[in-house]
Amino acid sequence: LFCCLMAGYSSILEIIHLGYLEMNHLLDVLLSTAASTVRGWRGTSGSKQVQPPKRALMLFDREDDAECRLVREALTELNLDVSIIPCPKKGSRFTADLVALSGSKQVPFLYDPNVDYGMRGAKNVVEYLFNQYRGEAPPSALLPSLSGVIRANLAWAVRLTGHLYAKPSIEPEEPLTLYGFESSPYTRLVRERLCQLELPYRLINLGKQQWADMGPAKMRLKPGAYKPLPNTKRDAFLKQYGKVQVPFLIDPNTDTEMFESADIIAYLDKTYAK
Repeated sequence: LFCCLMAGYSSILEIIHLGYLEMNHLLDVLLSTAASTVRGWRGTSGSKQVQPPKRALMLFDREDDAECRLVREALTELNLDVSIIPCPKKGSRFTADLVALSGSKQVPFLYDPNVDYGMRGAKNVVEYLFNQYRGEAPPSALLPSLSGVIRANLAWAVRLTGHLYAKPSIEPEEPLTLYGFESSPYTRLVRERLCQLELPYRLINLGKQQWADMGPAKMRLKPGAYKPLPNTKRDAFLKQYGKVQVPFLIDPNTDTEMFESADIIAYLDKTYAK
């Protein structure tokens, strides 16, 4: 009888714990949604015309930095993929690489191996990206004006998490891959954990390119079967996985592929956190 009571008690505690985790995740999603709303959902739409570089761009990034946010928004709007090198506060895994390339610890720092050129600061990076990959000046909303930086900082402030500090982790042999786009509230939660754990990853931007893309994956605003633009990254993703939903994580180190932000975060903590 005692064993049965203890087993039942353990089950109740597990249910309470799971419920607590689910409520925490729901709160995180709501606050992340508020952050995107403060920024006017910049970093949602992606260009229909893409000039992908032959070699992946490299961005030294900190998820809670206002200028880094502006750069990531620009990358989504240009529909450019990028290798993210996370540099959270008190992190050290990639400090030497950053200093070697840029001569400074300042982020954001973008390196374009296609032209062997690097630059730091949101203004320089955003202007370069638009000039190099769209042939035009960037919209003023993506430049670090006083109001733009204030709004970008406010977007992080409403997350109520404070700064993202590095957490001890196991370094993967190969970078992970994350499908998403900047303003996605669910993708942001995964990017935050990747940043904290200093896990490098290839970010594949799946910005929304048409009216039919708008809305959550399970409840799009346009009725009927979902049809992305042909011959796009969204089209290829739909053909391979049967739906277009972000975030989606690929970990080549463990042959893992998975949807759902809560599951991805739990996986990252279990696999890489110390």
